[in-house]
Amino acid sequence: MNEKPESEYNVDLDAIKQAVRAILVAVGEDPDRPGLQATPRRVAKMYEEMFSGLHVQPERHLKVMFPETYDEMVLIRDIPFTSMCEHHLLPFSGVAHVAYIPNGNVIGLSKLARVVEEIARRPQVQERMTQAIADMVNQHLNTMGVAVVISAEHSCMSIRGIRKPGSTTVTSALRGIFKTNQSTRAEFMSLIKDE
Repeated sequence: MNEKPESEYNVDLDAIKQAVRAILVAVGEDPDRPGLQATPRRVAKMYEEMFSGLHVQPERHLKVMFPETYDEMVLIRDIPFTSMCEHHLLPFSGVAHVAYIPNGNVIGLSKLARVVEEIARRPQVQERMTQAIADMVNQHLNTMGVAVVISAEHSCMSIRGIRKPGSTTVTSALRGIFKTNQSTRAEFMSLIKDE
């Protein structure tokens, strides 16, 4: 009988559990008390999930295209995501807006959301995430242009340090016609504004 491996993504769950246990001891907790006994396992599984994007190739979602003569903007708005800030290992959550101008082919709409989700599931900074999505879509779809805007709230700013909950960080990456054509860029920006 084949047993499922403990980690779906070949993550060293035991090493994470040991590290979490050491952190609990280091902050003055008793990792053997009833409320904390399962915490190292829970945190290990959480990290496996949150960093699952390290073990997949998001561009695989961009391989199946459909020939279409449509040459206007395709926009997926408000794609929710949660990523992990690589500086403090705290989550940041928000929405991504991804648009492209087809160049003879379109992609299934859910594929762009899958790319956002998998790129987000890595230790990350929002600036790099924004660029990675734009570059991947632009390269693999051979578009006339790509635009990505991400708006997110960062736990490292809201629950520690400066403690400014509700503040959002907005990043953008423009490629092709979105970068060179003011009216195309303006149309995109007007479409992603809150209604």
